[in-house]
Amino acid sequence: MVTIILLLSCDFWTVKNVSGRLLVGLRWWNQVDEDGRSRWVFESRKSDGVNKTSSAESRVFWLGLTVCPIFWVIFFFSTIFSLNIKWLAVVIMGLVLQWANLYGYVRCKVGGKSSLRKMAKTYISGQIFKQAMKETEKT
Repeated sequence: MVTIILLLSCDFWTVKNVSGRLLVGLRWWNQVDEDGRSRWVFESRKSDGVNKTSSAESRVFWLGLTVCPIFWVIFFFSTIFSLNIKWLAVVIMGLVLQWANLYGYVRCKVGGKSSLRKMAKTYISGQIFKQAMKETEKT
């Protein structure tokens, strides 16, 4: 149990500090100000015209980042339903660490101040517009 939690912590640190920066150019961290207040910082690589990462690497990163929390949710429910409560601490730790990374990187991608709802609305309206343009080109 301790080994698994240590490996989960190493995975969290690696994804947060190494993989995210190298594969998608994003990073995030928590900074405590002098007055004791916690402040979250979200950064993305400046796009200077040179794309240092391939789209395949980016897709693999985002796929892994979104699929892992889903597996931890499945593990959570299987632990509860099988009444294997002794593993619940490991599952909760994995779930929290994976969701924290996912949340941090989504906030980096969207931008620290904009909302996820706004991003989803923009994406959906863009897809509807593209579909409408394809249909008008056919006619």
